[in-house]
Amino acid sequence: MHQLVEAGIALYNPDKPDRPVNSPHAVYQISATALFLIKQYGTDIYQKSLEKFRTETGSLSEKYKKERKMQMIPVQVNKDENINLSPGKHSQLIKEIIEEFAPRFLSGSTLLYVGDTGKKWGYFDEKTFEKTGLTFDEHGKMPDVIFYNSLKNWLVLVESVTSHGPVDSKRMLELDKLFITNLKKIFVSAFPNKQMFTKYSQEIAWETEVWISDNATHMIHFNGDKFIG
Repeated sequence: MHQLVEAGIALYNPDKPDRPVNSPHAVYQISATALFLIKQYGTDIYQKSLEKFRTETGSLSEKYKKERKMQMIPVQVNKDENINLSPGKHSQLIKEIIEEFAPRFLSGSTLLYVGDTGKKWGYFDEKTFEKTGLTFDEHGKMPDVIFYNSLKNWLVLVESVTSHGPVDSKRMLELDKLFITNLKKIFVSAFPNKQMFTKYSQEIAWETEVWISDNATHMIHFNGDKFIG
C-alpha cells in the first residue's frame, strides 16, 4: 500500500492521522481525486482528468506528508539535537524516559540509542558506541532506549512497556547476550502508569529496575539486597 499512498491514490489513516504506524487498526481509503479519475476511465474526458490528477497529486502528497509530520513526537536527545518519533503511546513513553527518567536517575549519562516504531534506528550515537568498545548483533532485537554512564560504568537498557512486555527473565537473557561489554548492564522496564505496571508485574525479572512515568520521582528495585544486604 505504501506506493499507492505515495502516488496519491490511497490515504493512510485519514480518520486518525496520529495512529501509530505499527497499529493493527491501520486504515486505508481511496482518495477522492483518484476515485473521480477512475470513474472517468473510458470517457472522452479521461485523458484531461488524468493530466489534472498528475498535476494535483504532487501537491496532495506533500500535504499528506506535512499532516503526518505534524503528528510526530519531538524528543530532545541532547542540548544540540532533536529527533521526531512516530506518533503513539509507545513513542510518548520513550520521550518521557529520555526527558524525565534520565535526568532524575541517570544524571551525566549519554543517550546512545533510541528505537522507533516507524524505523528501528530512531537515534544512534555511533561515535560513543565505538568509544565504549561495545559490540552487538545488529540483527538482534534492540531495547527501546540505551544510555551510557561513564562515571559508574553502566550500560542502561530500557524497555518502553505499552503493548509489549517488560524485561522478564527471557528478555533479560536476550539483552545480556546481545551486548558484549565489560560495562555493568542495568535493565529497566518503564511503564506509563501503575495500571500498566500491575498488568505485567508478575513477569518482571529479579535484578532489574522499574520506572513509572506518572510517578516519575520514584523507582522500584526488584533487588532485595539493595535494601537488606
